[in-house]
Amino acid sequence: MASSLLCAEERPQPNRGDFLTNAFSNQWRGLMESLLHRGSAAGADLVEVFLERTDHIGLLAEQDRITSVNPSFARGAGLRVFRDGRDGFVSTNDLSEVGLQRALDQALAMLGLEVQQLSSPAAFEGLKQLTDHGLTKDDWLERCPSLDQASQCLLQGTAHLDRLGQHLQVRRGSYARDWQEVLVAASDGTFARDIRLHQSTGLSVLAADGDHRSSIGRRYGSSDRPDDLRDWDSEASAAEVCNSAGTMLRADYVDAGQMPAVLANRFGGVIFHEACGHLLETTQIERGTTPFADRVGELIAHPAVTAIDEGLSGGSFGSLSMDDEGMEPERTVLIKDGVLQRFISDRAGELRTGHKRTGSGRRQSHAFAAASRMRNTFIDAGSHTPEQLIESVDQGLYCKAMGGGSVGPTGQFNFSVEEGYLIENGKLTKPVKGATLIGDAKEVMPRISMCANDLELAAGFCGSVSGSVFVTVGQPHIKVDSITVGGR
Repeated sequence: MASSLLCAEERPQPNRGDFLTNAFSNQWRGLMESLLHRGSAAGADLVEVFLERTDHIGLLAEQDRITSVNPSFARGAGLRVFRDGRDGFVSTNDLSEVGLQRALDQALAMLGLEVQQLSSPAAFEGLKQLTDHGLTKDDWLERCPSLDQASQCLLQGTAHLDRLGQHLQVRRGSYARDWQEVLVAASDGTFARDIRLHQSTGLSVLAADGDHRSSIGRRYGSSDRPDDLRDWDSEASAAEVCNSAGTMLRADYVDAGQMPAVLANRFGGVIFHEACGHLLETTQIERGTTPFADRVGELIAHPAVTAIDEGLSGGSFGSLSMDDEGMEPERTVLIKDGVLQRFISDRAGELRTGHKRTGSGRRQSHAFAAASRMRNTFIDAGSHTPEQLIESVDQGLYCKAMGGGSVGPTGQFNFSVEEGYLIENGKLTKPVKGATLIGDAKEVMPRISMCANDLELAAGFCGSVSGSVFVTVGQPHIKVDSITVGGR
């Protein structure tokens, strides 16, 4: 089947103007120090300025045609001030000195602080030397695939779907490239710059044959790799999607009940991320919504479980050279052998809860104040093989691929199983659909009794109080001794 692109006249032609030449640099030091002195002199305990430039492109391919091209550019600042445990935050797209001062004064006013009323010297002693994590990344945007190259990669993917799939009614491919430059300055001396690059691709299909339906999608993502789309094996991705869709097309519906379950690696980790990971962010302590607030040092999971959050794995979707408060990331062991060790903390979390910062202050953009957020979050590998987990189950469910779901504020969850199989007498048997995993984090975590040795990560997006951020979920194969399975 022939492929087609939007013609040149139809395709949006973004005009960057001087966008790429106005990089953040040490030349902003004077203005930043002026703002920080102004806020400190007004009586703020801490003042923080976050500057941002972004360049985004999104593409959608449907069947054999590019149907949507969405470019966007942004530039702005978020200013936050702290006083006696409270904070005020204002964002602006006006990066002039007058515009930034106006935003700062508005943030100060939220806390009842006014510059002109105070004349005592400020505690602010100046910014440290600029820590520039972006020095080796300045050419990343130019090295990314062009619009035409990205379009051809997507159309190649949908063509592979057409060739490899059966009974396909809909074939879709998507691509997104997000480039971001940030500069963070704070009155504790923090002065740091970074450039981030995230690329993601996705393929999805709807298969139908008579009354039988299956809908399958997969997404792949990376950070800091300009050539990643060029290196994408679209044929292998299409084969994965088509094989799953074909298997699930005529699968029987699963019977509901309480049973053991084995969850596959990679995106199977979304359940830990959603049901437990959020409860280990200090924002949840501040809200009073985590059941683990006072349980550091206590057993909250099965001794087989060790869970980690880090921002260091090269190329992973949630990795970063510094967080959105200018702190370099670290490897944070959240749970070790079932015992709660740490919480994920940002600047406000440390101030209000006493849990030390972990390089986890993150935000979607300058329009949001940073909050404690996950990065690459996963259950660590164990000593078993995946086959040993399956062999240990007489009657249960194997969840090869997870779909969407929902999570309550204190860890109650339900997640659909996109591709599932029955386990009978220690072996995988027939495929089943319509399964939903239902549970509560504090009840399910002690039931994860076996972890395999095949840890893998998967890219995703996480929405919370500071917007949507790039994250990685992951785990090896894990066995849950008992969980509620919703079905027919």
